[in-house]
Amino acid sequence: MIYKSSTTAVPEVARVPRHVAIIMDGNGRWATKRFLPRVAGHVKGVEAVRGCVEACIQRGIEYLTLFAFSSENWRRPEEEVSLLMRLFVTALEREVAKMHANNIRLKVVGDLSRFDSKLQDMIASAQRRTANNTRLTVTICANYGGRWDIMQATSKMVAANPGLTAFREEQLAEHLAMAYAPEPDLFIRTGGEERISNFLLWQLAYSELYFTDTYWPDFSIESLDAAIASYQNRERRFGRTGDQLAGKKS
Repeated sequence: MIYKSSTTAVPEVARVPRHVAIIMDGNGRWATKRFLPRVAGHVKGVEAVRGCVEACIQRGIEYLTLFAFSSENWRRPEEEVSLLMRLFVTALEREVAKMHANNIRLKVVGDLSRFDSKLQDMIASAQRRTANNTRLTVTICANYGGRWDIMQATSKMVAANPGLTAFREEQLAEHLAMAYAPEPDLFIRTGGEERISNFLLWQLAYSELYFTDTYWPDFSIESLDAAIASYQNRERRFGRTGDQLAGKKS
């Protein structure tokens, strides 16, 4: 199913966000604050992912998208990158069977060609195994960048329409890495930073943004509920006026 863009059609607004996207920031700082190696924060962060997935299921959220590794994260120290890759493998080994048993679909989006063949095979296998699950779709963005996504979608769009020089938004949108999901209703970034860092540049056009100082390893069910409560107090106008919304509700 291809979902319509919020700039071409007004989406339905539900009290509970249908799609939550999160930049899981602060793992390294969480560890440093405790005089631990940075990798300890990443390990603890995996536990926070597990809790967040469970909380999303309980609250009826249908899509959870997590920014795990950006295309710019290769700039980090080589040792830390290597540890992150090993942690990714370990998480797949431990979690995929549980996800499948709980009817959770796993998607991994990004330029996966830079990962080693073992990790690519594990990702492909996990996606095939969980492809028909419907309770919650968890997307892991790995070696992902919003600009990369738009560029790769543009290349596919041009290749699919030889000779055309003018395009509609829908023709590009169907080639985006997450064309299978509605746009995020709620974007959360942990760790105190207030930027989107090349994450879902196209898809976040009308998402509600929520920033928290909480480091990702400390992000709890209560933290998620606070973000949802903030979302529920927003007036989602999608270009319309408040008076228009009031008239529609009356």
